[in-house]
Amino acid sequence: MTQNAQDLAAKADAARESLADCDAVLVAFSGGVDSSVVAALAHDALGDDAVACTAKSETLPEAELEDAKRVAEEIGIRHEIVEFSELDDPNFVENDGDRCYHCRTMRLGRMYDRARELGVATVCDGTNASDPGEGHRPGLRAVEELEVRSPLLAHGVSKEEVRELAREYDLSVADKPSMACLSSRIPTGVEVTEERLTRVERAENLLRGWGFEQFRVRDHDGLARIEVGADELDRALDPEFAEAARTHLTEVGFDHVTLDLGGYRTGSVSPAEEAGNGPDASDDAATAEADVFGTQYPTRE
Repeated sequence: MTQNAQDLAAKADAARESLADCDAVLVAFSGGVDSSVVAALAHDALGDDAVACTAKSETLPEAELEDAKRVAEEIGIRHEIVEFSELDDPNFVENDGDRCYHCRTMRLGRMYDRARELGVATVCDGTNASDPGEGHRPGLRAVEELEVRSPLLAHGVSKEEVRELAREYDLSVADKPSMACLSSRIPTGVEVTEERLTRVERAENLLRGWGFEQFRVRDHDGLARIEVGADELDRALDPEFAEAARTHLTEVGFDHVTLDLGGYRTGSVSPAEEAGNGPDASDDAATAEADVFGTQYPTRE
């Protein structure tokens, strides 16, 4: 075993031991890699006294909820789902620079509500040791204020080490890209509405179905700005894709459709850094395989 592997094993053991000191824990669980590793560590440490909890709202894509259910089954942990609406909070809808703070406060508040119902005193999240240094992260302020326990952060587990632990657990999300909630696609200062969230989700489902792996559809008040990873940009420049994107994204509610030649990058419409554990903080878009020019894009009948 290499020194790095020994160090990571020691960190994982320390995290398990700290979790084992709790009578029970509830893990804020998006089904992304960070929260999945915390859930696996907690299940190791506490067995049936560890619970994973996913918050369902308008900002969580349905595909991500299904992923969370599947990964909870992989781990073998009890899985609870709570529902709430960020759109009930005018501070969130306003979409200022602290949108993620308002969202995380509400989301973790629902976690504490369910924990109390279950008689669980400790709530954990998937914040890792790489997160605090990644730009403007108002959501982390909510974690601190609510005294949420972050085992990965406490024991110095970096993002890459989280992925390595996920591989050791044989979790299907080990290499899943980070996924921020749907509201991160709406520029700061533009109100978050159900209409905008819905058309973003439908547009991104199309790109996912066409085989893109790293992408976002930004909603500039009716103008769709498509970002794709640098290694997928050639596919997006294919005239067949351009025509399909224009046709189908206007059908889901956009007035105009554009391609960002700068490619995918986090936080491109907001000061809030979107890398990280999105909905539970968040983690990322599902991957699909496709030959570079082999996808058949549907056309209007």
